[in-house]
Amino acid sequence: MKHPFLRLVSNLTFQVILALILAVLLGYFYPAAAVKTEWMGKWFVNIVKVFIPPIIFLTIVSGISGMSNLKKVGRIGVKSLLYFEVVTTLSLAIGIFVAYLIQPGKIDKTGLPIQDASKYTRQGAKGFDWPQFFLSNLTLQVLVLAIIVGIIVSLSSRREKILSVLEPVTKFVFRLLKYVMYLAPLGAFGGMAFTIGKFGIRTLLPLAKLMMSVYSTMILFIFVVLGLILRYFKLNIWTYLKNIKEEILIVLGTSSSEAALPSLMNKLEQMGCSKPVVGLVVPTGYSFNLDGTSIYLSMATLFLAQLYNVPLTGGEIITLLLILMVTSKGAAGVTGSGFIVLASTLTAIQKIPVEGLAFLLAVDRFMSEARAITNIIGNGVATLVIAKSEGEYRLPETVPIG
Repeated sequence: MKHPFLRLVSNLTFQVILALILAVLLGYFYPAAAVKTEWMGKWFVNIVKVFIPPIIFLTIVSGISGMSNLKKVGRIGVKSLLYFEVVTTLSLAIGIFVAYLIQPGKIDKTGLPIQDASKYTRQGAKGFDWPQFFLSNLTLQVLVLAIIVGIIVSLSSRREKILSVLEPVTKFVFRLLKYVMYLAPLGAFGGMAFTIGKFGIRTLLPLAKLMMSVYSTMILFIFVVLGLILRYFKLNIWTYLKNIKEEILIVLGTSSSEAALPSLMNKLEQMGCSKPVVGLVVPTGYSFNLDGTSIYLSMATLFLAQLYNVPLTGGEIITLLLILMVTSKGAAGVTGSGFIVLASTLTAIQKIPVEGLAFLLAVDRFMSEARAITNIIGNGVATLVIAKSEGEYRLPETVPIG
């Protein structure tokens, strides 16, 4: 039996936590050296991104072709989209309500660190483009292709033979990913050290009220809204979060929810969700179920309105909510897309200065972790809910969730 200390040191969660602590210390005391570690975070995320298309494709094709009832596949897809729309709209409304209540934008603008936001305002001024969103979103493209191939395979007379080939290939890809995840501490270290080293903790102070508002709202959303949803389906939010703690820490270090997508899919299957549900819901959710991003977009818009003393009527706030319901679906798949979507929203409202984005750039990196973590938690909850409601959930043998 392995010694307790060796067990602790070899635990991936412990390694990631230790890496994050060391990264913060390096970024604070030696910022110049910390900035040079950016390549480690980007390198890790890019490696994981290589696995995302094949995992989505293999999982969905195997899942759909392995299901005898194609009507059920269609029902799962429709139910997922309806769930995404309801929950993201609720997250937008919560963000608007809290920002209106706390008013984080009622601060002194003097001394705020302003950065150049011109590239976002130029792109945002063009408005939101659905075709471009699809063309730039590889995850969505692979998802659509996999659904088509899965349906074709399920109707084929050679279905069983194809499935017998897909299963070992899928296992092999996940085994390779398992070895890649051993590099997660390095990726988390590089991402966090770069953030602290480049932007500095002192950058947070002028906009601390906004950051506290955003973080507290997302915590409230996770434990109250998502917690109640899981409770309704006789699942426990605390147990669920405990099961995906490694994925949460990886997202915290890299500021990218994509870094944990393959691992989350594997973990949800271990929790008891069927492969078809995981394959359909998780990748779709990464494009359409961005709870954390929705909260941020709504609060950031109200923050800028308050910062510039722009009064919004009840009708204008409702209009803002309706606009964000559409534009928030585009905040995925492209670097800087959250800012582009925010710029598009401000342009559509034509009342709040788009140049105000420059205020948010200073702290955006520190809030991106909260957005990404809330997004990944929300997608896992969505998968559990759809699996439960469709009878595609079994009590796990090794990973408890109830």
